[in-house]
Amino acid sequence: MGLVLEKDYIEYFTNNREEFQESLLAEARNVRGKIEEILVVGNIDLLSNAHKLVMYTIQGKDRELEEFAKFEGVSWASHSLTLAFKLEWVQAIRRTVWKFLQEFNKLNHIDLEAESFFNTERQINDRIDKFLNELFLSYSEYKDKLIESQKTLVENLSVPIIPITSKVCVLPLIGNIDTYRTDTIEEKVLLEISRLRIGTLIIDLSGIAQIETDAIERIMKVMEGANMMGCECVITGLRPEVVRKITNIGLSFESKAQTKATLQQALEDYLR
Repeated sequence: MGLVLEKDYIEYFTNNREEFQESLLAEARNVRGKIEEILVVGNIDLLSNAHKLVMYTIQGKDRELEEFAKFEGVSWASHSLTLAFKLEWVQAIRRTVWKFLQEFNKLNHIDLEAESFFNTERQINDRIDKFLNELFLSYSEYKDKLIESQKTLVENLSVPIIPITSKVCVLPLIGNIDTYRTDTIEEKVLLEISRLRIGTLIIDLSGIAQIETDAIERIMKVMEGANMMGCECVITGLRPEVVRKITNIGLSFESKAQTKATLQQALEDYLR
């Protein structure tokens, strides 16, 4: 894109900004009704951002365009706005840009040679495509980090170690216990024993719905680790089906932990 023509394009789009926006909204009918909602929900001004995208594209400001795309991706991801909606909007911007470039050339009786036209077409479309690519990558990376942080939070909440006294804590386990979850249990238990200087850890299994055989063996190792750190483990709430599974694989809690029928009984013994 020639420098003189670029300046003319910038001036034309700037002077006809309102007309461009009206044409853009007519092109993206599904978006028109969402303008105010998106501004309120995400503080995202679609029309101002469309103008910024057009200016960066025409001026060839690739670095600014990339940073803008990353910012947009995070903004859309953080407010759970859909990529399909954004794609429709950007494609409407692309079509409207070409419509206005055609009008500009007609008004100024500019008849671009084939080589000049295709060069301009390649530059503009490539920049808009790169904007979309960076936006999608930024959106996905933000979502992945958000999912990972939520996963970590859920994992930590699934292993709630509750201090009862300065030396006695309770770990109530509920739901299904698999080998993946026992990794979290092992890490959290050993860290908290060290941090809180736990002398007695009461592990209540009454809320367990299902436990894998491998997970039983891993919990045994967790108790071994706790014992090595000077922490006594107490198991409460063993259900018949869990006991059968333990005995069927030839294991026993006896050497690694005391057992009590209920959490209440254990608390009464250790808080006496």
